[in-house]
This record gives sequence, structure tokens and C-alpha cells, in this order.
Amino acid sequence: MNLLEEKNLPAILLIAVLVVAVWSVISVEDTYLTWALESIPVWIALPLLGLTYKNYRLPGIIYAALALHMTVLLVGAHYSYANVPLGYWMQDWFGFTRNNYDKIGHFMQGVTPAILTSHILVRSTPLKKGGWVAFLSLSVAMMVSATYEIIEWLVSLSNPEDTEAFLGTQGYIWDTQTDMFMCLLGAVFALTFLKFANKRNG
Repeated sequence: MNLLEEKNLPAILLIAVLVVAVWSVISVEDTYLTWALESIPVWIALPLLGLTYKNYRLPGIIYAALALHMTVLLVGAHYSYANVPLGYWMQDWFGFTRNNYDKIGHFMQGVTPAILTSHILVRSTPLKKGGWVAFLSLSVAMMVSATYEIIEWLVSLSNPEDTEAFLGTQGYIWDTQTDMFMCLLGAVFALTFLKFANKRNG
């Protein structure tokens, strides 16, 4: 049986995420306000997943995507996105002019909503795979990205100095636009992956 379909996979992933969460909150690199702002999606998602697990269990691959997304967020929250070591390594490897770890987060911001929306639509509505399901899944992912950018803007208005690390723009004027573009790439990747996976499984 595929590991992603094992019945104990959600529990294994939950333990892994909680271990990362404990590490994440210890000796944060910036402030605990920044940590809270950047990790709050995790603390919203975990209770929802727990409440729906019994009556609306998701495929293992979606739990895996959610766990990966949460890990990306918790690592970013620990260091603050502009200071994650992986981002500096990427900067050296690819010659980037900034720490682009945040773009990984925004890529996952496309993957997770797209794959989750696609599953919910196929499972809970008369819509068939492809066509409208793909379009709506992509639209939901972009809506999530746009909403997050609006929240960042509103938070920045409340206290520009204390929320600079949360925004993580690093002086890049096209940060918002490239964040949304990375979300788009993530959503397209997720939907393409699902398409080929479905073909492979018949």
C-alpha cells in the first residue's frame, strides 16, 4: 500500500508538525509577535483538521501537503522569512539579490488550497474532475493569496516598525506581485500533479 494512504500517516504527520512547532517557538530570531503572525495559519488549520478528521477524512497526499506547508510556515516563523538559512543558501546558489525563502511559502500557498479545493469539489459536488474544478481550485488559491496580501497590508498599517519582519519585503517593490505569482505557480503545479496522478491511477 502507498505510504501516503496508510491510515496512521495523519498521526505521524501531526507528531512531526508538533515537534517542528516546539522547535520553532524556542529562541525565535525576531520577536514573538512576528512568530505569532507568521505561524497563525498553523494554529487555525490544526484544530479544523482535528474536528473534521472523523467525518471528513482527507487523502494522505493532502495531509502530507498540509504538513509540508505548516513546516515551511513554522521554519519561517522561527527565523523570520528574511533570515531563514535555506534562503541564504538559495541566494548563494542562484545569485538572488534577496533571501527568497518566503517565495517557497507562497508557492505552498498555491499548492495547498488548490489541491484541497479540488478534492472537496469532486467529493462534495456534482462537478467532474478537470474543467470547472480546475478553474475554481485555481481561483480559490489566488483568492487565498490576495486575502493574505491584504492582511499583510492591514497589519503593516497598524504598526509599520514592529511588523516589518512579518512583511518580509526586504525593500523589493514587486514583493506582493511575485508572492501572488508564486502562488499561481504552486496552484498550477498541484493541479497538474493531480491530473497526471489521476491518469496513472486509471
